[in-house]
Amino acid sequence: ENLMEITPLGAGQEVGRSCLVLKYKGKTIMFDCGVHPAYSGLVALPYFDSIDPSEIDLLLVTHFHIDHSAALPYFLFKTNFKGRVFMTHSTKAIYRLMLADFARVGKVATEEQIFDEKDLQRSMERIEVIDYHQEVEACGVRFWSYAAGHVLGAAMFMVDISGVKFLYTGDYNREEDRHLKGAEMPIVPPDIICVESTYGVQTHLPLFEREKLYTEVIADSLQKGGRVLCPVFALGRTQELLLLLEEYWSQHPELHRFPIYYASPLAKRCMSVYQTYINQMNDRIKHKVAEGNPFDFKYIQNLSGVSDFEDTGPCVVFASPGMLQSGFSRQLFDRWCQNSKNALVIPGYCPEGTLAKHVLTEPKEVQLLSGQVVPLKMSVHYISFSAHADYTQTSEFLSTLNPAKVVLVHGESTEMGRMKSALQRRFENEGKSIEIFNPKNCETVSMEFKVDKHVRAVGRLAERLTSSGGASGGKGSNGESASASASAGAGAGERVSGLLVQKGFKHTLLDAEDLQTYTQLSANTV
Repeated sequence: ENLMEITPLGAGQEVGRSCLVLKYKGKTIMFDCGVHPAYSGLVALPYFDSIDPSEIDLLLVTHFHIDHSAALPYFLFKTNFKGRVFMTHSTKAIYRLMLADFARVGKVATEEQIFDEKDLQRSMERIEVIDYHQEVEACGVRFWSYAAGHVLGAAMFMVDISGVKFLYTGDYNREEDRHLKGAEMPIVPPDIICVESTYGVQTHLPLFEREKLYTEVIADSLQKGGRVLCPVFALGRTQELLLLLEEYWSQHPELHRFPIYYASPLAKRCMSVYQTYINQMNDRIKHKVAEGNPFDFKYIQNLSGVSDFEDTGPCVVFASPGMLQSGFSRQLFDRWCQNSKNALVIPGYCPEGTLAKHVLTEPKEVQLLSGQVVPLKMSVHYISFSAHADYTQTSEFLSTLNPAKVVLVHGESTEMGRMKSALQRRFENEGKSIEIFNPKNCETVSMEFKVDKHVRAVGRLAERLTSSGGASGGKGSNGESASASASAGAGAGERVSGLLVQKGFKHTLLDAEDLQTYTQLSANTV
């Protein structure tokens, strides 16, 4: 019963379809439930067939990105899962929009759809919401969340099972940006941390340098007569980039003749959600609210789709999806990729198997959606604003919290291996004995945690213990008897007898006459 088992069903030595299962003390918890952006249909799902979904007690979703949430409707209604689902308020609001957009953009054929609009709507009824730092006890498990800094509403979940604390970071970022605070440092140190390893041992350029590079690449392309495509997801880092370009355009009147388009049928609804949850953003945004709505842009226009777009000259277009698999971003890429004046600026992490990842390898030719193979002449730039922690952030985060065990997920095999080696070297130099695991999908990591059981004596029994000396106690203000540790007032080796009642992982010792007073149980004679 002291054995803890941790199994990634997705994001094990890969990036995509994040899904992790934790088993301990008879409790089973799933963290995240995403799809792989490089695939479609059932093959994009986590490996659900390797578990019994009916055994899952809790499902905790960290944020709204599709690689962390888009398999949820399928898991809720196409499997025998009967547990409870939790996420933050803003994650739930944006999840609804993101998955509607995902279903629309990714719809290739009806038989490939893993959920429909009805499933999505029904899932909203099953999702329960929590606030940051709100402690919840469900299915005998205590858990709470911290701000993760990755996107609006992103959470890191701390789970306490019988005194053993497990922190799942999901995607997190310790650096404050234009609209979000950085990830919080948990006050309570965990025993185990499951952390993303997306960027391995890489260290990001300072944010101001990335912003400078991004704006200069876009401005140069426009002034040379080119069009600029920024493939993004409808919500998330897109809002950060829009704030950046809005400010840059306001400072450079010579760019006002070049339009910026935010191409998403959800654009207006997305912005209304961001306006609703401004209280979750940083002080920079809160101060701007006093002057007006910071998401009411002067230089950025909304586009609902390709039919509204007049492709008449140099412009900047933010279009989804971010990996160029399909949709408006792919249509524009196919249209613009053969012109050397045009630029593709990729602002987020690109998983293996996607077109966005492929074009970063600088191929001479690409295949269009039509099947035609054409030369790739547009310039391709990768400037990351993906808000994943880099090696410096993660190594300092882990070193500060000093857990006994670390489990790496959400990273390609090579990057994850390099990060594991670098962390081991750092911890050895610091004199810390932290064990690090980097499991593959469906590979179970087992670890043993022995936890002392604490028994609380209440009522008459507590009074007898405290009166015998050694423990503080007495009557509370409401007249009820005080409680005491079962061993506090007893001498070494002295027996303490009573009825032992277990509820979840809490043990209470009491006199038989107090049974109905302190529990919902009753005694009878047979």
